Amino acid sequence: MTTPNQAHASRDEWDDTSPVLVDEGLQKLYLTLERSHWAGLAASGHDLDDDTLEKLRGINDPTDLAEVREVYRPLTELVLLYYERTVQLFSESHQFLGLGGDRTPFVIAVAGSVAVGKSTISRLLRELLSRSPSHPKVDLVTTDGFLYPNEYLESHGLMGRKGFPESYDRRALLQFVMDVKSGVTEVAAPNYSHVSYDIVPNSWTVISKPDILIVEGLNVLQPARVRADGSTGVALSDFFDFSVYVDALDETIRDWYIERWLEFATTFRDPRSYFVRYGDLSTEQAIVMASDIWDTVNRPNLTQNIKPTRGRATVILGKSANHTVQSVRIRKI
Repeated sequence: MTTPNQAHASRDEWDDTSPVLVDEGLQKLYLTLERSHWAGLAASGHDLDDDTLEKLRGINDPTDLAEVREVYRPLTELVLLYYERTVQLFSESHQFLGLGGDRTPFVIAVAGSVAVGKSTISRLLRELLSRSPSHPKVDLVTTDGFLYPNEYLESHGLMGRKGFPESYDRRALLQFVMDVKSGVTEVAAPNYSHVSYDIVPNSWTVISKPDILIVEGLNVLQPARVRADGSTGVALSDFFDFSVYVDALDETIRDWYIERWLEFATTFRDPRSYFVRYGDLSTEQAIVMASDIWDTVNRPNLTQNIKPTRGRATVILGKSANHTVQSVRIRKI
């Protein structure tokens, strides 16, 4: 086993906050489907029950069974189409080349801002994919586990930039995905606690040769960095077979972030919580605190690092203020 080092939105409404996609060159790369068209693509299949969906939903996420049927089932079927064709290509190309060896995992990325609903979508994809007729083994890893420990962030002046690309052990994350993709039998990812707001010491999630791996995180679609000599290295996104970007208006995401902060506030009195210092804040004070963190950390990260990668995704899910997906953009092949 290897381990690392430590409601319908108008077109104008979406375009006003989609500077990457307003660019004519990028607009030509995507097909835009309205929700009604997308929902009609869903084939019959096994529905999730209320109890299962409740376990998959994130905090303050209202995703219901209708959303699963009309949005996430078609998405699952599209992913399966890519997956099955990739399996077929592997088999036929290896037969042509006279090669043996096991097929490597199909890797899916789920990207987008904090509080946009990435975790719920990732868990739904894992559940729905694993229920498909071929019953693939599907694992899910979030990049939170590859954040540097708080001690490191504090000593390097990065605590106020937690979630920015430089706050992650990018080399360890890249090595992890490379190992999984290359067929290493067991690969371990560090675990992260949202209570302690830190890496959990000596705690790992072991990934053992999945058919499909889902990697969920803020910055997973970033391209390779350019070195001082002008050359580029390998990027995490080079190993993805399919990618999803979860999109919404900036101010909508801000509202979701504040709502989530208020939900989290009930845990602030837990002595294990990193935020116990905020346990006595009033609702009004908590809103001010959450707004300040959004304005100084999360919004700049979204604007500078996350949103610019949107045009690299296979699929872009456009959410409205009530968390329902109203449009789907699919990159042309």
